[in-house]
Amino acid sequence: MKTYLKKVMEKENLTLTEMEDAARMIFSEETNDTAIGAFLAALKTKGETVDEITGLVNIMLEISPLSLPDDLTDAMDNCGTGGDGSQSFNVSTTSAFVIAGAGITVAKHGNRSISSKTGSADVLEHLGVPLEFTRPQTYDILKENGIAFLFAPNVHPAMKRAMKVRRELGVPTIFNVIGPLTNPVKLTSQLMGTYRRDSLETMASVLHKLGRKRSLIINGAGYMDEASLAGENHLVLLDRGEIMRFTLKPEEVGLPVVENDQIRGGDSKENAEILLNVLEGKKGPHRDTVLLNAGLGIFANGKAVTVQEGVAMARESIDSGAALAKLENLITISNKIKQEV
Repeated sequence: MKTYLKKVMEKENLTLTEMEDAARMIFSEETNDTAIGAFLAALKTKGETVDEITGLVNIMLEISPLSLPDDLTDAMDNCGTGGDGSQSFNVSTTSAFVIAGAGITVAKHGNRSISSKTGSADVLEHLGVPLEFTRPQTYDILKENGIAFLFAPNVHPAMKRAMKVRRELGVPTIFNVIGPLTNPVKLTSQLMGTYRRDSLETMASVLHKLGRKRSLIINGAGYMDEASLAGENHLVLLDRGEIMRFTLKPEEVGLPVVENDQIRGGDSKENAEILLNVLEGKKGPHRDTVLLNAGLGIFANGKAVTVQEGVAMARESIDSGAALAKLENLITISNKIKQEV
């Protein structure tokens, strides 16, 4: 680790192989906390490269006990980094059911609250979805229902080793941006939100190295880690290796302009109620925000040719009851599998 720390402190970038080696040391009990903390801080100061981010993700996936088979064709995720400080309701979690209702397999990766009031795990647990499943159980839920929740601590137990150091450092590190990249399912497409507008192209390049055929990376108006109705959203589309940057305003896809404070959330009970209201068809800013984000997810997957078509498919997913059925089935199937253990 000293060799890699010295190199990073001298503002030199690590190769993919070097970063993979350093990552193995980060998760090793033999590496002391001081060395890990110094390395993460130096990496942050230098600025993380595509190879360095990819190297860390590769090792996290390599040691995950939940890596799933490759035959889940056309699976996607729509997880964001968090960290935008918006305190919004659980937009991506709600949108995941809408995307699944449109006929796309969604492996929804998420965690408990870290930077927001309520994380995806908190809301789903309140709704009656168990969080921890084995590899075969997760696979069965995905195959049967077309959407499953992958609880980050269950997927990446080795992260406990780094969490202590991250808490003691108290500043953002490379770990603050890689959450959405570490889904153990072999995803073909992805919608990823990030609070860092300067990282859009970097994340697109990492997703390409991780094997995504098509992805959309978003930084919303107000620097949200999801698409916002408040104004101009900044996006990068990765399509079979090609990267294209563009902007999108809600009115361009027939949605109203709404300030971000109109979609603030609360505790798990309040956010669960918002999620259910949206899936049950209640109109307003919450629904419109989900229509935009789910529409972008359907477009990111390639099922929709345009964002506007994606928004229309999202609307149909909600209005037909398909999105709500995905949630209800997830609750039923998950609990049934748990009871069979």
